[in-house]
Amino acid sequence: MFLGPSNSEGASKISLLKKVPALKDGDFTLAECSTAILLYLSRKYNTPDHWYPSDIKKRAQVDEYLSWHHANIRANAPKTMWIKVLIPLFTGQPLPSEKLQEVMEGLSTSLKQFEERFLQDKAFIIGSEISLADLVAIVELMQPVGVGCDIFEDRPRLMEWRRRVEEAVGKELFFQAHEMILNIKELRWPQPPNNAYLNPLLISYMEYSEQMHSQ
Repeated sequence: MFLGPSNSEGASKISLLKKVPALKDGDFTLAECSTAILLYLSRKYNTPDHWYPSDIKKRAQVDEYLSWHHANIRANAPKTMWIKVLIPLFTGQPLPSEKLQEVMEGLSTSLKQFEERFLQDKAFIIGSEISLADLVAIVELMQPVGVGCDIFEDRPRLMEWRRRVEEAVGKELFFQAHEMILNIKELRWPQPPNNAYLNPLLISYMEYSEQMHSQ
């Protein structure tokens, strides 16, 4: 996602690469790191302690998950949206089914680790209360759902965790926050793309992403 047109002066002041997420708070900016933005906001506005606990051990558990998340859940879940919707939309051509199968296999491994290592028999990732770790996890895991890959099906422990997150956040707010993701298949490209340029670019992006996360 990009912050407006590529030549937007306002966008470049917030993020040099003009990408989201980005935050501007007075003359202070944070760009391209949703985790840093979440932590900054939780500290500045003195959010309830359970989001990013003051207890040093619980806070370390949140940090531990956030570090693991980037190279595991985030390395696979968003790719389902690129493979099933965004790349076909931009290029006008579907990707081979093998691409999705590879990503789903990697995601399945990550979900198994998520359940066994982090969730275990707890209500939420770090215990009995929801934290930023749960928010970061759920927003990635709803992306496969939005493109028709229901990763919660046949995973009752994961499904119960999702239900608890929904209730903790509030169902209306939860679905409002994920409205765009859950309706991503309705997205339409406003004008015919330049396939000769986009096809190799997007395929190269996917291959580069896979190489980076395999290291």
